[in-house]
Parts: sequence; C-alpha cells; structure tokens
Amino acid sequence: MDVTYEGTKRELTTDKGVLRYHEAGDPDAPTLLLLHGSGPGVTGWRNYRGNLGFFAQTHHCYILEFPGFGVSAPWDGIPVLTAGSSVTRFMDALDIESAPMIGNSMGGVVAVNLAIKKPERVSKLVTIGGVGPNLFSPSPSEGLRLLQEFADAPDRDKLIRWLNAMVYDRSLVTDELIEERWEVALNPDALRTARAMYGSASFEMQQQFLATADIPPYWSMLHKISCPTLLTWGRDDRVSPPDMALLPLRQIPEAELHIFPRCGHWVMIEAKQAFEATVAAFLTR
Repeated sequence: MDVTYEGTKRELTTDKGVLRYHEAGDPDAPTLLLLHGSGPGVTGWRNYRGNLGFFAQTHHCYILEFPGFGVSAPWDGIPVLTAGSSVTRFMDALDIESAPMIGNSMGGVVAVNLAIKKPERVSKLVTIGGVGPNLFSPSPSEGLRLLQEFADAPDRDKLIRWLNAMVYDRSLVTDELIEERWEVALNPDALRTARAMYGSASFEMQQQFLATADIPPYWSMLHKISCPTLLTWGRDDRVSPPDMALLPLRQIPEAELHIFPRCGHWVMIEAKQAFEATVAAFLTR
C-alpha cells in the first residue's frame, strides 16, 4: 500500500477554492476522516503521516487540509468555522454521508461542533486533547501563551519554544521538524490564520465577544453529542492540560477517556503505538 506523501495527495475544487487532502486504504473499507490541529507550520499530513499506514489497513482514510493553513486555499471567515464548513463540503463532494472522525486539538473541536450541530455526519468521534474548558489549570495555558507570542511576532526561537512545549520528550523536536514547521509557518496564509486565531488583538476581541454574546460556548452543548466518543489525552499536555477533559467526559453521554503517560499534546505522535491500538479497538466495537 502506498502511504507516501506523493502517492496519497489529492485535491478537490470547490466554489470556495481548492481543498487538498491525502487518501489511502481500500475504497471499499469503512471511511475514516482525520482532522488536524492548529499552530505554526501545521498540516494534516504532518499530524498524521506516521499513523496513516496503520489506519489505512482497516479504513479508507482521508486527511483533510483545512483552508488557510498554507496547503488548501484560504477561505474568508473565522478559521475554526471555515474548517467545519470545509469538512461538510468535502464529505458532500465525495458522497460521504457519515463517518468516524479523529480530530487533533482544533480538529477535535471542529469534529465536536459537527457532532453537536450535524450529528448525522459523525458516526464515532476520537479527540486528541483540546476539547473543553480549563477547570483548574490557567487559561490561556503555557502552550497557548507561547503560541500567542509567536503569532504576534514570529521568529525561529519562539517556534522552538512552542514546539518544546508540545511534547514530553524534547528529543522529538529535531532540526528537521523545526525546519519543516518554520517553512510552512512563514506562508502568508498560515500567518494570517495564526494571527486570527491566537494573536493578542484577536484574543482580546474573542474575550470581549464571549463576555457579551448570547451564543453559548460549544462546550456547554456537549450533552448533545450522541455518537460514541473517545477522548485521548497526554498526561503532560502543556497546551490543553488534562483537567479540560473532565467536563467533556461528564457531559458527553457515550464518552470515555484514555490518558497516556509521559506524553504531551501530540498523542498520535508521542504515544503512537498505544494511541493506534486504543483507537483501533474503539473503532471496531
């Protein structure tokens, strides 16, 4: 099976612009969507390239590149909302009525919002950190503060500090990882998206909006998620600390939680084999 970058890359033309994605696995196998997180230099491929070969053994996998992160064409609007819209447009275009979804951090929030608002599209849900409110830990977290510093004034040293906060084992932050992240982080579309999501000015606007809005935060509606849900977390996550998992665990009716030791924010990378085995068991029930 070809699970290389070149062998799996595809693109889809929509009325909003080109969506790029990676596809692998038997077309007759059950569909699985993998949704990436945010942060400097992120792409869906870089989030899940190490897991694609495993999941493609049992599923027809799609790794979608969200608009505005330097791979797919940018869309106007709030990045998390445009990401959600891109998922439904992508599914409609490929005639995917419903599918299980794995979402890393922001990708998990995107999948959660779809499960709340369009439950018929999400048959099972796996999240990797990022979902829910900080209950006992500071907000913003250390990792988000570092991300904010980068978004305000990007430089290589800030990128390295943020990358080191993403993992428990800092040996994973190799020169190769730094270079590939730095390259995409400087993409003008990716920089605009980072500032819109995490810049100090945007953060202040978001806080003012939340203080006066009549719209409840998404995490107050987690009880509406009807599909089986697996919350996965790194015990040493400095971006979204594990106390965030408590409210989703209580409020999502069919939720269960697996916490991986000696692991930061990138569970699918840092606890790769344990994560894959845990998710595979969940998906086959």
